[in-house]
Amino acid sequence: MVDFASVERAHQQAIASVFSQSATVGAVTDAMIHALNSGHKVLWCGNGGSAAEAQHMSAELMVRYVVNRRPLASIALTTDTSLLTAHSNDFDFASVFSRQIAALGQAGDMLVAISTSGHSVNVLQALQQAKQQGLVTFALTGQGPNPLAGQADFAICVDSTTTARIQEAHTLVNHLICEGLDLAFNHN
Repeated sequence: MVDFASVERAHQQAIASVFSQSATVGAVTDAMIHALNSGHKVLWCGNGGSAAEAQHMSAELMVRYVVNRRPLASIALTTDTSLLTAHSNDFDFASVFSRQIAALGQAGDMLVAISTSGHSVNVLQALQQAKQQGLVTFALTGQGPNPLAGQADFAICVDSTTTARIQEAHTLVNHLICEGLDLAFNHN
């Protein structure tokens, strides 16, 4: 049987670690608002559940979160199966996101790089490519320190080593950002 009390404690610890980094969440939100107000876009990447989170959040920006506001330029680099499989077959999986950033990324855009471990090679390469091209970078990871968080302009490291708890906290971070975006773009 599931030990609900243990899961609840671990969940609360992960969520508390997000709220302890509220200044960073606010700074990331402001940076994203600035990028979008300046005609730039947000790119998202991650693997597995983090890829699903990237797609979820890109949809929140393009469609809406709560408020009916203008669509915000956002691309999940995890969605084009032909591109993902062709690149992985012809080259490798390690550069599957960085190659897309090389083609689509422009200085002033923002990359949200999601990895529960903070060690995913393809996400690290994406972040490095983004930095080379002048994108603002934001890492969402599990417990720090880790290479992804260490190289990003902004980072939220969830205080957990359990993938499910980290993913739950990542969704909270992204929804907090969406709250800020809704406030900023409600008039548009």
